Amino acid sequence: MINRCVARLLGACIIAGASTYAPVHAKSVSVTSIVEHPALDSVKDGVLEVLNESEHSIDSGLKWEFQTAQGNTAIAAQIARKFVGESPDVIVAIATPSAQAVVAATKSVPVVFSAVTDPVAAQLVPSSDPSGTNVTGVSDALELEKQIELIKQIVPDAKKVGIVYNPGEANSVVVVERLRELLPESDLSLVEATAARTVDVGAAARSLVGKVDVIYTNTDNNVVSAYESLVKVGNDAKIPLIASDTDSVSRGAIAALGVNYKDLGRQTGEIVVRILNGEKPGDIAYQISEKLELHLNPSAAIKQGVELSEELIESAAKVIDN
Repeated sequence: MINRCVARLLGACIIAGASTYAPVHAKSVSVTSIVEHPALDSVKDGVLEVLNESEHSIDSGLKWEFQTAQGNTAIAAQIARKFVGESPDVIVAIATPSAQAVVAATKSVPVVFSAVTDPVAAQLVPSSDPSGTNVTGVSDALELEKQIELIKQIVPDAKKVGIVYNPGEANSVVVVERLRELLPESDLSLVEATAARTVDVGAAARSLVGKVDVIYTNTDNNVVSAYESLVKVGNDAKIPLIASDTDSVSRGAIAALGVNYKDLGRQTGEIVVRILNGEKPGDIAYQISEKLELHLNPSAAIKQGVELSEELIESAAKVIDN
């Protein structure tokens, strides 16, 4: 084994017995996500897409590593410590629990979070201004007033709105607290059911049967991961399901007014490229996606006892019929 670089002029360090070499300028990006589901997978894909369009592509030598915590916060913390120990150029943390784990593990490695509803409440950054730390990112925060308007459009006579959420997920707690404040202004009330684990989602949804007129779901990772169990309850009990995650519409929600998570990933990737090119994360204020899309599923509406107006269908960015 050669224990020193013998080819510095070539920009490579050759090791005896190895058939490849890594360019000195090659960057490394480590990506962690709390769980794999369509929305968060789209974020990851969007980040990689932008990197591959830049000078930091995999073909140019970028070291790309991805690990999921499988919904387990303890595993998220283990992944965070592992990544920090490897000192990549950037760690991308997708969803609030993974972002919190990474930010807790390092004050020096650049961290770019994504798909975090409220990064200030999650204590990732102190404010909406540039953090002055090693952290920045992109939020998927939504104007809940517009979500309530959509609920009223889909189910005009609704009085009670159900929500299933994980009380241990900071982004979900923020949404629930805000809905408690906002819904009474529209003559609506909130009925809550908690699901601390993915396997609890179905039972939590069943506990709402007979108590609510509609079920609204935010981007809670437990709920999104087990959305089919929620759909079964909605279909069987004829309870309309309205989501904030547009990918949930193809899985059985009637409607969603939400972020395109592939675009969110691309927006995140653009920040990663800026950091790889020398900018400091603390000089970049976190961003919020302002591109909202309405997705509708008329077949799901029929199964859940609702008929969508032609006007609403025509206003949708995407209509799914399955």
